[in-house]
Amino acid sequence: MISKIVDSAAAAVADVPDGATIMIGGFGPAGQPMELIDALLAQGAKDLVIINNNAGNGTTGLAALLGANRVRKIICSFPRQTDSQIFDGLYRAGKIELELVPQGNLAERIRAAGAGIGGFFSPTGYGTPLAEGKETREINGRHYVLESPLHADYALIKALKADRWGNLVYRKTARNFGPIMASAARVAVAQVNEIVELGSLDPEAVVTPGIFVQRVVRIDAAPAGKEQA
Repeated sequence: MISKIVDSAAAAVADVPDGATIMIGGFGPAGQPMELIDALLAQGAKDLVIINNNAGNGTTGLAALLGANRVRKIICSFPRQTDSQIFDGLYRAGKIELELVPQGNLAERIRAAGAGIGGFFSPTGYGTPLAEGKETREINGRHYVLESPLHADYALIKALKADRWGNLVYRKTARNFGPIMASAARVAVAQVNEIVELGSLDPEAVVTPGIFVQRVVRIDAAPAGKEQA
């Protein structure tokens, strides 16, 4: 019987090694797998490369991982929101490397990895420092930059429901980067609020098929009135 369910968040990330490249879902706090990040923090892996849309909010979740000096490099599109003080301090002190990627390019580079695409040409970033060192090409009178796919060893994502095969249903916009990250990582770990019986998910509502998910862990939902996105 195939079951991808693991007992705890700690067990779900227990084998993450030092130096791993990890995609973390979320658009700011929305869809951020907080409990998986906390488990990774407790697990102790260091020298990590993190791929995320943001660079952490406040002092929890991804920001806490950064604050513990466990991240060597972050690849993201929006590192300087008002509450990204931990990243800001590390970057100004030269303690973390940043690869800044326009948001559309970030999403497409992740999607390309999952789709098996070796690269793609994008007009975004042409003529700016973001294009330095990259191949450029003129196509039909417009200039483009060659962008490479982003692969990861692990993807930590959050969904609303799963079955034991790892089929995932998300809560509204909390899906954001989750589906493409799951397909682009060697091991995709999904924390969910509920695990349901096989066959009870509407196939038309499944956004991430279980073929892209290796581990599922149920995390109790927040108390009424304090639901997380």
